[in-house]
Amino acid sequence: MERGVLLLALAWALAVTLSGAAKSPYQQVLQHSRLRGRQHGPNVCAVQKLLGTNRKYYTNCKQWYQRKVCGKSTMISYECCPGYEKVPGEKGCPAALPLSNIYDTLGIVGASTTQLYSDSSNLRPEIEGPGSFTIFAPNNEAWLALPAEMLDSLVSNVNIELLNALRHHMVNRRVLTDDLKHGTSLPSMYQNIDIQIHHYPNGIVTVNCARLLKADHHATNGVVHLIDKVIATTTNTIQQIVETNENLETLRAAVAASGLNNLLENDGQFTLLAPTNEAFEKIPQETLNRILGDPEALKDLLNHHILKSAMCAEAIIAGLSMETLEGTMLEVGCTGDDLTLNGRPIIAERDVLAINGVVHFVNELLIPDSAKTLFELGQESDVSTSIDLFRQADLSSHLTGNERVTLLAPVNTVFKDGTPSINRNTKSLLLDHILKEQLSSKYLYHGQKLETLGGKELRVFVYRNNLCIENVCIAAHDRRGRFGTLFTVDKMLTPPVGTVMDVLKADQRFSTLVAAIQSAGLMETLNRPGTFTVFAPTNEAFRALPQGELNKLMGNAKELATVLKYHIGDEILVSGAVGALVRLKSLQGDKIEISAKNNVVNVNKEPIAETDIMATNGVIYAVNTVLQPPAFRPQERGDEPADPALEIFKQASALSKVSQRSARLAPVYSRLLARMKQ
Repeated sequence: MERGVLLLALAWALAVTLSGAAKSPYQQVLQHSRLRGRQHGPNVCAVQKLLGTNRKYYTNCKQWYQRKVCGKSTMISYECCPGYEKVPGEKGCPAALPLSNIYDTLGIVGASTTQLYSDSSNLRPEIEGPGSFTIFAPNNEAWLALPAEMLDSLVSNVNIELLNALRHHMVNRRVLTDDLKHGTSLPSMYQNIDIQIHHYPNGIVTVNCARLLKADHHATNGVVHLIDKVIATTTNTIQQIVETNENLETLRAAVAASGLNNLLENDGQFTLLAPTNEAFEKIPQETLNRILGDPEALKDLLNHHILKSAMCAEAIIAGLSMETLEGTMLEVGCTGDDLTLNGRPIIAERDVLAINGVVHFVNELLIPDSAKTLFELGQESDVSTSIDLFRQADLSSHLTGNERVTLLAPVNTVFKDGTPSINRNTKSLLLDHILKEQLSSKYLYHGQKLETLGGKELRVFVYRNNLCIENVCIAAHDRRGRFGTLFTVDKMLTPPVGTVMDVLKADQRFSTLVAAIQSAGLMETLNRPGTFTVFAPTNEAFRALPQGELNKLMGNAKELATVLKYHIGDEILVSGAVGALVRLKSLQGDKIEISAKNNVVNVNKEPIAETDIMATNGVIYAVNTVLQPPAFRPQERGDEPADPALEIFKQASALSKVSQRSARLAPVYSRLLARMKQ
C-alpha cells in the first residue's frame, strides 16, 4: 500500500515537472510577473510600463533588472493578472472575473470599443450565443490609432465592412496561448483567410504582427485575447509585395536576375528587409554594377536581406542576433521608437504582412562581406591605413579583382608613428602580405607553408593562445569577401631571409656571438633546417661580462657550448604567442622562461631588446644579457661553499622559539648564539 502511494506521488511530481517544462514563453513571463507581484497580494502581476506611454509588458528576469524596453526607461506597476479582479477592502486580486459570454467579456477586459462595434455590426448575437470562439480583440487605443479614412470606411458600412473586419479577428474554436505556436496560422471566420501567429522566445505573441496584451480571458462560449492593433487581411506573398510596390523597382529587378522569385513566392515564414530604390541609389555606381553583374555576389546580397524566420516589429524590445539566408548574423534591435539593423535606424516602414512572412522596408543596402572586394572590406575596418598603402603602391588590382587571395593587413595602430615611404622594397614587402590562396584561419595548421605573391614561403605557427604566420599573429576574426579573405594582423610581416647563422652574420650587433658560435662548434646546427628560438646576446651583452669571466668562457669550448645551447630553444616561439609565462626547453636541457607584460617581452626576467627577427629555420630575439644556465648561477650551484652566517641564521630562526621551552635543546641554541656573535 505504502509503495503504491509513493509511486503515485512520484508520478504526480513528474507530471507537474513535465507540465512546468512545457509552459509556453508567454506563460513563462506571465509566471515571472506573478512572482514579482506576489508581495502585493494574490494574483497580482508586475508589469513594466514604458515611461510617457500606455505600453505595458510582462517581464522576464533579464528585463526586470534592466528596467528598459528599446533603451527607454520603464517603471514597475502592479495590476491584476489576467482573469482576476480586486475586491474592496482586500489585498491583491483575490476574485476571479465573472464568467460570461464573449460579448460581455469584451467590456470587462478593456475592449469596450470592440464590444460597441460588435453591437452595431450585428455580431453581438453570435458572440452572445452558443458556440466556441476565439476573438483577438483590439483594445480601445487600437481603434483610435486607425487612420481616419479607414475607420470612416468601416463604420459607414457596418453590416459588411465592419462585420467582415471583426470576423477576421475571430477563430471558430477556443485557442489558448499554449496553442499559439510560432509560425502557425489560424483560419479566420472571414472567408477562412489565415491569421499569422508568432510566439517569440521573449514571451511576446503577435497576431498578424499585433501584440497580444492580455491573453486567455475565458468566456462561456470561448476565449478573448486583447491585442494592440486592428489587424488587416492579407492575401499577398512577399514576392507579390515586391512586384507591386513602386518603391521596390530596383529590388524587383535584382530578385528577377538572381532567380529568388520562387523562394519569395513559396510557403514559409521569412522576414524580407526590402531595400528601397533610395537604398540602391546610395551605393557607388561602380560597386552596384559589379554586384548586379556577378550572380553569386547578387544572390549573397539578397539572401543577406532575408531572415530565416518572421520577425514582427512588436516582438523586438531589445537587441538580438538573427540568421540570414546568406548564413551570417544581423543584429536586430530598437532604440526608442526606431528599429535598428546592426545598430543603425534604417527601417523606414515596418510590418508589411504577407502570407509567407513579413516585409520591412529599409533605406540602406546591407552588403554582406561575401559580396565585397578585399579593398572594400579593408576600407571600412581598422586596417584602412594598410589598404591605403596598397593603393599608394599601385597594388589595388590584387584587392579588387577576381584573384583568389588572402590579405595579411596590419591594424591601424601599427602605423601610429607613421607609414613607410613607398619604394621598391616597400612594394616587395607589401606583395608578401598577399597570400596566393583564399584561406580560412580555422583550416590553418602548424607547420603549414603558404606562398606569397612576392614569391616568399611563410610558415604557420599554432599556439595555445594565438595563430601566427611568421612574426604576425591574427588579431581578429576572418572577413571573407567575394574573392579574398582579410586576416587582420598585429604587426608588419618580416619574411625570413636566411638561416639563423645567415641573419646573425649579417647583423654587426652579433659579431661576438658569431665568433663564439664558431668556437663552440654550433655553426652547423644553426645552419641546418630546424625550428629554433635563439636569444642572441649582442656585443653589448658580452662586454657587460667581467673580463675574467669572459676570458674563461671563451677559453673553454665545452663550457661555451653549454652556455650558448642554453640560449637556443628547440621550437619556434614568436612574441605574439608569449603570454604571462612560457617555459621553453633549451638545447642545453634546462628551460628558459619567457614572459610578456605591458608590451615588453622578457627572458629569464631580462627585457628583450628586439623580438621576432625571422629566419628560415627559426626566430631570433636580441638580448643585452648573456643568460646563465641554472648550474652556472652561484646561488644554484652545489659546488659553492655555504655561507656559515647564513646557515646559522637559518638554524637559529628555526630553533629560536622551541629551544627556549626545551631543556634538551637549550644548550644547542646557546651554542648557535655564540657562533653568531663570533
